[in-house]
Amino acid sequence: MKKTEKKREHQADVPFWENTPLSRMTRKQWESLCDGCGLCCMEKLEDADTGVIYVTSVACRYLDLESCRCRIYENRTYINDVCVELMPGSVEHYHWLPETCAYRRILAGKPLPSWHPLICGSAKQMKKAGATASDRAISGESIHPDDLYRFIDYEVPSK
Repeated sequence: MKKTEKKREHQADVPFWENTPLSRMTRKQWESLCDGCGLCCMEKLEDADTGVIYVTSVACRYLDLESCRCRIYENRTYINDVCVELMPGSVEHYHWLPETCAYRRILAGKPLPSWHPLICGSAKQMKKAGATASDRAISGESIHPDDLYRFIDYEVPSK
């Protein structure tokens, strides 16, 4: 067997996220990396003076807390003007993404968590591990934006 054939055979055995840079992924591959935890949909506050970002325990009002899926996903950036659409070339700018985020982990050269749906085949292990917004968030539907500071959960470590 030729060296290039061996390399191609080995690449076929390796999951796409281990040998495809984020910038080269198909839309289907990119979307499948999202584990659906909903943690990126937590409302955030930024201190205008210091630039420090605080993550609250309040989920975006469009996040279904049971399924951890956006109810307006296809139109989210048109309907919700503060929604951030994660794109392959912009992930490095979003240091507020959770440490468990597949996009962030791949960018840092880290493996996906053992509970990630692409690893274990379903979202059950992720929910069992407590890695979703389901158990820790409250809906933003009834929270006034001026009251978000009351729900600060943690400060995002600086880059």
